Amino acid sequence: MTKAKAGKGPAEILRSEMVYQGKVFGVRRDEVVEPSGLRATREVITHPGSVVVLPVLPDGRIVMIRQYRHATRQYLWELVAGRKEPEETPKEGAARELLEETGYRAKRFKVFLDVFPTPGFLEERMYLLLAEGLTAGEAQPEEDEKIEVRPFKLKELKQMIKSGRLRDAKSIAGIFYYVTFLR
Repeated sequence: MTKAKAGKGPAEILRSEMVYQGKVFGVRRDEVVEPSGLRATREVITHPGSVVVLPVLPDGRIVMIRQYRHATRQYLWELVAGRKEPEETPKEGAARELLEETGYRAKRFKVFLDVFPTPGFLEERMYLLLAEGLTAGEAQPEEDEKIEVRPFKLKELKQMIKSGRLRDAKSIAGIFYYVTFLR
């Protein structure tokens, strides 16, 4: 890595090459001059973005899902989540994912967090939405999804986080934000 002239805006991209393009994500290699003036090669995972839904039932329980996550080699309890289609708004993506994974429909969706989960190498932008005014229905999971759906009291979720039983970072962040700022 060599140093080049410092700038104030985003990195200057000298060269960009798509190394891999899969169904879910891609890998791009960029030769850049960063705002600090550092000249570097950065490998970036490309991703269209995602939505995370925090569905709250009228009695205050939060609907969670449990599914197998191959990358972790285990089943995880999580908030409803999925990849946002490029043409979708976060609310449209959240409504689609909520229906697919749980069968619930919501009268109201509100984005309460807009975060970059792993900004060191992943360009994914993650929108967390509160879903209220829920009505139950039949889930419509994708062919490869085997999902368990269950509502939890906040007290239970806090204990699951404390004990390490709930380990999904986006869910922990969403629940803590909800408890701290929205409830």
